Amino acid sequence: MTKPVIGFIGLGLMGGNMAECLQNNGFDLVVMGRNKEAVAATVNRGAVEVTTPRELAENSDIVMLCVTTSDVVESLIYGDDGILAGIKDSAVVIDFGTSIPASTRKIGTDLAAKGAGMIDAPLGRTPAHAKDGLLNIMAAGDIAAFDKVKPVLDVLGENVFHLGELGAGHVTKLINNYMGMTTACTMSQAFAVAERSGVNKQQLFDIMSAGPSNSPFMQFCKNYAVDGVSDLGFSINNANKDLGYFLKLAEDVGTRAEIAEGTANNLQAAADAGMGDGNVPEIFDYFAKL
Repeated sequence: MTKPVIGFIGLGLMGGNMAECLQNNGFDLVVMGRNKEAVAATVNRGAVEVTTPRELAENSDIVMLCVTTSDVVESLIYGDDGILAGIKDSAVVIDFGTSIPASTRKIGTDLAAKGAGMIDAPLGRTPAHAKDGLLNIMAAGDIAAFDKVKPVLDVLGENVFHLGELGAGHVTKLINNYMGMTTACTMSQAFAVAERSGVNKQQLFDIMSAGPSNSPFMQFCKNYAVDGVSDLGFSINNANKDLGYFLKLAEDVGTRAEIAEGTANNLQAAADAGMGDGNVPEIFDYFAKL
């Protein structure tokens, strides 16, 4: 069976490695993006570069987006020479980013009117996992569209989940990130309070990690707060964006997430202090100076 041509927009750390993984597995890519070095790398491996989302959609069976925000996704879909204008009948758009579920559902409806499908498929794990095809993929959407792209998702992911109707993947991802970022902020502040109280941070980690509080996030926070190693590749700015989306989700379903509000306030304060480009465990420095 002929492999589908894949259009890929968003060749950052995660997307660039995903594109390389697809190419290493024999897929033809059509690409565009602002990172010219990353675009050139895919072209050197055989990809075709285009200049507009419409042109990319016209030449792709599957359109993959790995971009930063819902606003960016909407601009690519609806903008002049956008994906919606060029999408082929029976093509599928996959949004791998972390987006607002209501926006995802609206885009899906508009794509369906053109005979195309949509899958929201946010990601877990790291860019290193992306290069090796070992991501966790939280996919949702029409089951026929999912089944059509599942063989490609299996190339990119070790664990591929189908979570239900369109938008469920983004809901799951936002809940996941709310939990993860709240944990990271809590543990970072714990290390900061220990330092100010004269308690040895390594000993605190040894004690906490011997009990049920132990987690990979605790290890990431300890790596920075104790060893000065910032090895969680997820920025405070990205976490701040995701917490904002989670709060919007909570509002949309008629509830209030007060714990998330506290996490969001801390992330926003760290970003306002000029720390937004740093990895999330670096919020320890913000807490240490409070």
